[in-house]
Amino acid sequence: MNKTKIDFKKLIITIITFFCSIAFLLPFIWMLSTSFKIEADVFNFPIQWLPERWNAASNYKEVWFGDYPFYLYYWNSIKVAVLTTLVSCTVSSLAAYGFSKVRFPAGKWLFFIVLATYMVPPQASLVPQFLLFRSMGLFDSHLGLILLGSFSVLGTFMLRQFFMGIHTDLIEAAKIDGAGHWKIFWIIALPIVRPAVATYAILRFIWTWNDYQNPLIFLRTDSLYTIQLAMQKFTTINGEFYTLMMAAAVSAILPLLIVFIIGQKQVIEGIALGGVKG
Repeated sequence: MNKTKIDFKKLIITIITFFCSIAFLLPFIWMLSTSFKIEADVFNFPIQWLPERWNAASNYKEVWFGDYPFYLYYWNSIKVAVLTTLVSCTVSSLAAYGFSKVRFPAGKWLFFIVLATYMVPPQASLVPQFLLFRSMGLFDSHLGLILLGSFSVLGTFMLRQFFMGIHTDLIEAAKIDGAGHWKIFWIIALPIVRPAVATYAILRFIWTWNDYQNPLIFLRTDSLYTIQLAMQKFTTINGEFYTLMMAAAVSAILPLLIVFIIGQKQVIEGIALGGVKG
């Protein structure tokens, strides 16, 4: 009897969750449907979720190969996002291991100082960063944009918590066998926290891909624009054409969906690892 009651409650929760999921997905479904339509059918009532007259080829051709070719801005965004993610994961992993497993004088105080910088709003450091990057010749370049996102206090703090969950006996046993810190980090520690690193990599990629502020300030040349700046310009010019704007929006979020679908297993493992850590 008790089991039937529990199953009934789970069924109710599942049904509610299902309808909530549909409600959250409706804007995306409308956006996808609109990108396939002709402009005259966008605001038909009732809504035509499945277009009667298809114009997807023309809409997406204009987005990808029109006056503002998305293939160029896609390449710029992919290059910046991938390189930023690789560098940030490397730096954050090494820093996290150092702060959690390497004993050195004032190590805890240094970590607190690093952590304290997270309380400074990013907008407060924009002017000094702008002046510094311009003096170093990194202004209006992808290299400068990559360096801006390559050092993350949040990533270091997040990964440090997972490295701290590695039992000290493993580290001591490796030291007895003659392994140095680099070998311990690469062969023992990093594979254990791999789901956490993968989770941070996905988050870092998404943050970099969606970043609008830094490209807006540190890029001036149109050919260097990332997808977010391209979207802003594209909507300014084609603001009255909803089919083109929705096709551009679908194109802009497609890589994020692919990355999440590929990496969702790692995200779940990272959450599970955090839940049983310690």
